[in-house]
Amino acid sequence: MSPAMPDRARVVIIGGGVIGTSVAYHLTELGWTDVVLLEQGQLSSGTTWHAAGLVGQLRASQSGTRLVQYSTQLYERLEAETGLATGYKRCGGVTVARTEDRMTQLRRTAATAEAYDLDCELIGPARAKELYPVLETEDLLGAIWLPGDGTANPTDLTASLAKGARMRGAQVVERTRVTGISTRGGTVTGVTTDKGDIEAEFVVNCAGQWAKAVGELAGVTVPLHSAEHFYVVTDRIDGVHPALPILRDPDGYTYFKEEVGGLVVGGFEPEAKPWVAPDELPYPFEFQLLEEDWDHFSVLMESALLRIPALSETGIKKFYNGPESFTPDNQFILGEAPELRNFYVGAGFNSVGIASAGGAGRALAEWITEGSPTCDVAGVDIRRFGRFNGNNQWLRARVGEILGLHYEVPWPNREVGTARPFRRSPVHHLLENAGAVFGSKMGWERANVFAPAGTEPALEYSWGKQNWQPWADAEHRAARERVALFDQTSFGKLLIKGRDAEALLQWLCTADVAVPPGNTVYTGVLNDRGGYEADVTVTRLAHDEFLWVTSSGAVLRDLDHVRKQTGEDAHVTAVDVTSAYAVFGVMGPHARDLLQGLSRSDLSHEAFPFATSREIDLGHYTVRATRITYVGELGWELYVPVEFAVGVYELLTSAGEQFGLAEAGYYAINSLRLEKGYRAIGSDLTADHNPLEAGLLFACKLKKDIPFRGREALEKARAAGARRKLVSFVLDDAEPMMWGGELVMRDGVAVGQVTSAAWGATLGACVGLAYIWRRDGEPVTRDHLTSGTYEIDIGGRLHGAALHLRAPFDPGFSRVKQ
Repeated sequence: MSPAMPDRARVVIIGGGVIGTSVAYHLTELGWTDVVLLEQGQLSSGTTWHAAGLVGQLRASQSGTRLVQYSTQLYERLEAETGLATGYKRCGGVTVARTEDRMTQLRRTAATAEAYDLDCELIGPARAKELYPVLETEDLLGAIWLPGDGTANPTDLTASLAKGARMRGAQVVERTRVTGISTRGGTVTGVTTDKGDIEAEFVVNCAGQWAKAVGELAGVTVPLHSAEHFYVVTDRIDGVHPALPILRDPDGYTYFKEEVGGLVVGGFEPEAKPWVAPDELPYPFEFQLLEEDWDHFSVLMESALLRIPALSETGIKKFYNGPESFTPDNQFILGEAPELRNFYVGAGFNSVGIASAGGAGRALAEWITEGSPTCDVAGVDIRRFGRFNGNNQWLRARVGEILGLHYEVPWPNREVGTARPFRRSPVHHLLENAGAVFGSKMGWERANVFAPAGTEPALEYSWGKQNWQPWADAEHRAARERVALFDQTSFGKLLIKGRDAEALLQWLCTADVAVPPGNTVYTGVLNDRGGYEADVTVTRLAHDEFLWVTSSGAVLRDLDHVRKQTGEDAHVTAVDVTSAYAVFGVMGPHARDLLQGLSRSDLSHEAFPFATSREIDLGHYTVRATRITYVGELGWELYVPVEFAVGVYELLTSAGEQFGLAEAGYYAINSLRLEKGYRAIGSDLTADHNPLEAGLLFACKLKKDIPFRGREALEKARAAGARRKLVSFVLDDAEPMMWGGELVMRDGVAVGQVTSAAWGATLGACVGLAYIWRRDGEPVTRDHLTSGTYEIDIGGRLHGAALHLRAPFDPGFSRVKQ
């Protein structure tokens, strides 16, 4: 029986599934015992109870892998602490490959596992059959064996977490539905329920597929939508035993798990079946399933019969069709909502909730108690979404594709295709007419590359050089040899104004932004651990006005960060002006010639030096020109009011013909910036990396007695010496293709991982950035870096590579400052 509901608590958690109970468990473990968890039905009665319970440790990122590794450690010890079993067992996992492309993926997976110190073995079909005796192997090329994978009983795990939280003082109140969220002055103050009100300092929304509706009670966007998700449980099968590993056959969209001598057979079909909209979810809905749909399940069942022939003679005990929530990008949602202080969200786990619950619950508890988690979670941060991502029709269209991505080949540069086009630049139609192949970032349609006339503007994915590579090479060479025009309208732009704006930015930024109006500063923005929160340029427009420019996907996160760091009495406003301005990059040796022919403003190096920003006339238009580059060439970024964007773009393309101007896309930007060794937030710079490690101390005001956030941690790191260093690599061979994520070997020992990479058309080989560390834990010095022989594992084959401590192309920056 649930205890009487209190009228106040420090923290109220909404949702009694595996995520909500994990948050409660970890809050109490961290000493916050005044916690109340509210569940509208019974614990685990929503989505958790019908989860398959797979716990696969290896994830796409190191931080994601660490979260699941912690989960496994927690699940193994939880029974001893609480007396309640979790059903967790380490049975290992086998993933098989039917195709060469899948086999390449598995070789890359094995290399990633080595980088993360995770046990993983490439095996042949015969060994796979030894591990999984009922497996059909005739059509298989190979497999990987992950001995650390396991399974858990979701309902038992939830009960054990809840008991652990209760043992340290938390209250769990079932059959209590939240009907409202109380707020005051932009901060949450409590919840309203069908049993009364509770005052609270913090509210945590872990309501599963109901999380979007709960968020709307608070004015918070939680972009998720439910889809029907299927599996069956079979009768007993000879050869199936309790220690049988998990089996994954992604080419057949299926997975298999032992269950009482039979198998759970489920999967991720390519075209999913969205359920009702988040605002139409039924209530009550406890321990309920949806109708069987054998027609929809047939694509999975047919594949399962091929992989496990014994299924053709085995009965089915039960068909499970349980709704589960998915997000627009297949990553879960974690963190404090930007719309409402002290309102946190942990939801939308895309079928990895059981595996992630321990680590995600701990990270969210750290976020609540300490202000931030102790590891990089930017990839799942709720602030990667805007309010426009909460449209239910848009979500429904997207979710139909997202579920199936679990078992699709994770192609480099893969783009989602549904619910597009979405956000469009003012010149989108001009780019489309020019043959643009669009990608999507923060909803923006961005030109990745331009197909030549008469060529279909479409991507063909592969692990090697893809069909668009010659197109991007031509754009790359245009920027190096002539002039290229980039539509960079999707840049995030914040206008920060007020008499205290300089003081705020001096605290936020590693570089000194107390510069005269008309100057642009490249700077990092750090957390208290000295890791990167943002990587931006700041332009001083006036004594009390600054323009903050950031990456497309980071703008809402940056805006929230700026606002959180603004004191209550500070005279500062920060506004997102992204959609107010188009941005056109004019880059290349003839950039000055092109622009000077259209402008009466003096664009000479003497009159308009690097890192200068001012308004200029351009034909009939007035635009802000900032002399800066992300491609390593002479150039300007033009900030154009949207109503003038089409006219300015047409003017540039017309006037550029005499200089051989090429319209260019983001694939060219990526290869150009990597030849110059320029870093990118999210891949090369994260919350776990500091400027010392990233080679960006030049952008830190350490020689000046000016405090900035993260300075103390950075100075401690500097005194101790870098434990890893970011360097450039260029492959010795022109043929192999790097994409990022590859394992780096030094003298035959794994010492790093490529963070980002591309084919460098100027260098004639692939170029990438990678963090290098030492196995003995000693500081990474220049002598250590330059004394080894390096190879990079690309799809299971080692290729020699040259390490560069400076930019591989134009290390003296002569081209940028000509």
